[in-house]
Amino acid sequence: MSTPGAGRLWGVGLGPGDPELITLKAARLIGAADVIAYHQGVGKQSNARRIAVGLFPEGVVEEVLQYPVTTGTTDHPGGYAGAMAEFYEECATRLGDHLAAGRDVVILAEGDPLFYGSYMYMHDRLADRFETEVVPGVPAFAAATAAVASPLVRLTDVLTILPGTLPEPELARRLADTDGAIIMKLGRTFPAVVSALRQAGRLEGALYVERASMPEQRWMPVADVDPTSVPYFSLIVVPGDTKPRRARTTTGAAAAPATAEVLVVGLGPGPDRWITPEAAEALADVQHVVGYAPYVDRVPQREGLTRHASGNTVEVDRARLALDLALAGERVAVVSGGDAGIFGMAAAVFEAAEDDAYADVPVRVLPGLSAVQVVAARAGAPIGGDFAVMSLSDRLKPWSLVEKRLRAVAEADLVLAVYNPRSRSRTTQVADMRRILLEHRAPETVVVVGRDVGRDEESLVVTTLGDLDPETIDMKCLLLIGATGTRVTPAGQAWTPRFAG
Repeated sequence: MSTPGAGRLWGVGLGPGDPELITLKAARLIGAADVIAYHQGVGKQSNARRIAVGLFPEGVVEEVLQYPVTTGTTDHPGGYAGAMAEFYEECATRLGDHLAAGRDVVILAEGDPLFYGSYMYMHDRLADRFETEVVPGVPAFAAATAAVASPLVRLTDVLTILPGTLPEPELARRLADTDGAIIMKLGRTFPAVVSALRQAGRLEGALYVERASMPEQRWMPVADVDPTSVPYFSLIVVPGDTKPRRARTTTGAAAAPATAEVLVVGLGPGPDRWITPEAAEALADVQHVVGYAPYVDRVPQREGLTRHASGNTVEVDRARLALDLALAGERVAVVSGGDAGIFGMAAAVFEAAEDDAYADVPVRVLPGLSAVQVVAARAGAPIGGDFAVMSLSDRLKPWSLVEKRLRAVAEADLVLAVYNPRSRSRTTQVADMRRILLEHRAPETVVVVGRDVGRDEESLVVTTLGDLDPETIDMKCLLLIGATGTRVTPAGQAWTPRFAG
C-alpha cells in the first residue's frame, strides 16, 4: 500500500558498464529524478555513478550509500551480517524520508537491479510502503558472452548461473551437471573455481572475461589467467557447446569395446564417514555414476566422472542406462542410499539384466551400512535377536500382500523394521499397520522412530505402539517395532534380549 502524496521509487538497471547500454527508459528516469542514490565501497568511487553521471539532471540530490564493510571482517557485535542489516535499515530510512516528502527516488544498479544487486535490499524494505517499479538492465554475463562471441546455450541446453563463493565440491558438482554456465563473484575465489572447473571436466573451453563492455575489457581462456590479477568485475563463461558429450557407439569393422562390469554401490544412510572404504575406492575409479539425484549428489565430482541423475520412480530405466554404458566398455557405478540390496538399486539392476542383451555384463554389488542398522545402533540394541524388515510402499506390490506379511510378522513375535512408512500420496499405511499389529501386540510394545539419522536434522524417539501417532511419520522415518520381550533401560535405550529374539 503506497503512501498518499509520496514519491515513487525506481530501481534502475544500468547494464554492465558501457553507458551506451543503458536503456532508453532508464535514461529518461535518471534525467527526471529528484533524488539519485547509488552504492559504493569504502574508499572507492561508485561504479554505478560513473556509468550514469552524464544523465544526471542539474540540481539533483545525490544519496551516497557507502557500505560500512566490504569483507566478512567487522567489529560490529552482529558480525558482517549484523553490520550489513543495520546499514540497509539506515539507507532505507534516508530514502524513505525523501519518498515521504514527495520526491521521486532512482536507485542506480549495475547490471540488473534484481540480479545479485544491492537494490533488492532497499526494495524489500520500501516497496510495501511506496509505489515502486523496477527497470531491468543488461546483466554482466550477457555483455561477457557478447565479448567472447560464443553461443552460451542452444536448443534445450540448461544454463546455470553460479556464485564462485560456493564450496568447491558443490561448485564442481553443479558445473558437471549443467550444459552452459556463468560463474560470478570471482576475485579471491578464483583458484578454487579453476579447481572446480577441472574436477567437472569443464576447464577446457571456459573463458574468463574482465570488465565486460568497459574500455578495460579483456578476455582469455581461464587456464591462461594469472589468479593474482583477478578483480571483482570479472566472470567466467562456460559455453554449453564445450560440455563433454558421451561418444556414441559406432558400427563397422572396428572391434567392439570390451564389456565392463556394473558396480551397485551402497552409500550408507547419510554422512560420508559411513561410506565404506571399498565403496569409496570403487567410486574413485568409475567413469559414470547413475542413480536417484540425491544419492548421485553425494558422490564427489572429479575430472573424468560423468553423473547421470534421475527421479525416484525410474529404477529399471536407470539400471538399463548403467548396463548400456557397461556394454560400451564404460566403468559405471549405480548408487543407492544405505545398502543397495535392501530396498535399493541392486534388485532393479538384476531385473534389467534379465534381458538377453545384457547376458555378458557382469554385475557386482558392494554392501553399504543400512538405515536399519544405524537407527538400531542409535536406539541401543533392539534387533539383538531375530527381526524382519518390510516396506510399507505398495507401489510394486498390492497392499493386501503387505497386510498379510504384517500379520505373519506380528504372529511370529518378531521385531519389525519398517521402511517407506508414508509419503504424500500414501497417508493411511502407518495407521493401518498400527491397527494390525495391535491385534497381536500390547499397546506398551516398544517403538523406535528414527528420522534423518546421521544428518543434521537427526531425531530419535522411543515411544510405544499405543502412543505412536501416524501423523508424525513421513518418508524420512524408519520405524522399529519391538517384540514382546523388547524393553527400555532407565536411560531410555531400547533393546531386545537374546533369549526373547
